[in-house]
Amino acid sequence: MPVLTPQHEDFPRWYQDVLAKAKLAENGPARGTMVIRPNGYAIWERMQAEIDGRIKAAGAQNAYFPLLIPMNFFEREAEHVEGFSPELAVVTHGGGKELTEPLAIRPTSEAVIGEYMAKWIDSYRDLPLLLNQWSNVVRWELRPRIFLRTTEFLWQEGHTAHATGADARQYARRILHGVYQEFMRNVLAMPVIVGRKTAKERFAGAENTMTCEGIMRDGKALQMATSHELGQRFSRAFNISYSSADGASELCWTTSWGASTRMLGGLIMCHGDDFGLVLPPALAPVQVVVVVVKDTDGEVARTAAALVEDLKTRGVRVRLDDNVAQAFGWRATDWDLQGVPIRVEVGPRDLAENATLLYRRDTRDKDKVSLDNVVDEVQQLTGRIQMDMFETAMQRRDAIISDCATIDEARDVAQTGVARLPWEVIGTAGEEDLATSGLTVRCLQLSDGSLPETEHDAGALAYVARAY
Repeated sequence: MPVLTPQHEDFPRWYQDVLAKAKLAENGPARGTMVIRPNGYAIWERMQAEIDGRIKAAGAQNAYFPLLIPMNFFEREAEHVEGFSPELAVVTHGGGKELTEPLAIRPTSEAVIGEYMAKWIDSYRDLPLLLNQWSNVVRWELRPRIFLRTTEFLWQEGHTAHATGADARQYARRILHGVYQEFMRNVLAMPVIVGRKTAKERFAGAENTMTCEGIMRDGKALQMATSHELGQRFSRAFNISYSSADGASELCWTTSWGASTRMLGGLIMCHGDDFGLVLPPALAPVQVVVVVVKDTDGEVARTAAALVEDLKTRGVRVRLDDNVAQAFGWRATDWDLQGVPIRVEVGPRDLAENATLLYRRDTRDKDKVSLDNVVDEVQQLTGRIQMDMFETAMQRRDAIISDCATIDEARDVAQTGVARLPWEVIGTAGEEDLATSGLTVRCLQLSDGSLPETEHDAGALAYVARAY
């Protein structure tokens, strides 16, 4: 029977155990790569579908751009290439010959998409141009960890061009709040901290980077998704311009934004417990598993199969486990590992009582429910679990955030939790000082939860933590 390392003993080991024993992913043959197994990929597909629908509702269309990018594209925007140079993987040979120009394997696609935006945009009538792509990218990682930091990972990256800076700013915030924060709150059941990155932490080449920061059960922060205002820097570098209504040539204002398979790691570490994954029902590929505990004459299996069909007709993602040749305890442990939100157990004794045993994964509570009412109860329970998981994660997160008055106090708090203090107390010098202790300013936020317009806004609060 699978056993996990307890979180309090060794959180990193627990995380590796969950990856392996829930059959989510494992290391690939090349250092820093990963193989995502069907269980893990099914979760990623659900994430994709949910985010993709929200992106399309925001007006963006999906496209695809090349994996290989000529190096001269990167070199047109100095800060961008400088920011990504240590992480670039570069192809120098192909077809047995040295290439006349090296090709970068995309770490992100501002450069190549900027080239084509310049071709596709002619006048103000072509704006806004709202693009998104689902792809893989490569960033050379020195200390890879599956889902959290790998050399190759999967993501979506959005890229848009607008007529004005105000339009671009509004759209970048729409993605941040209306796509990422809404998805993480209502689907992942994760209460992320939404804020503005400092100049030190923002995306290479951006004028402003905004982030959704998740807080894991070990007190560390994880950057879950980002949205960037790029100003006119990439438009200037790639001549992304348009003819205005009065015939003048104007540079576009651009944005980019992305979320990756890192969200899968965040999901594991935010909700998981010593028994494995805990998946919120809105995300779970399998929301309910109906388990035949024991069967002697086939009647229990037939009842369970009928129950599965009833749940399917209600739109529930359900699976039947009638493998009675395998011990029930082993199967129950395996479903716990996989994080299926609800387990409906049916055995001969339950059938005789016209009842089932309803088990919820998040609290591990069991209740006896009439067979006649179980379908209705399951539907109601999915909503309760979703809400309870968010509230529990919120309480857990808020319990480890402490308000501090000094950098030294923040340094102590952030060893095991999250410190919150005025940004003016830290400043750029204090940020560098905290970095020597392995701590970063994750983001800046105003006291009402809104985003500062600049780093210098009065009352901006800094969240300081260790980070993945």
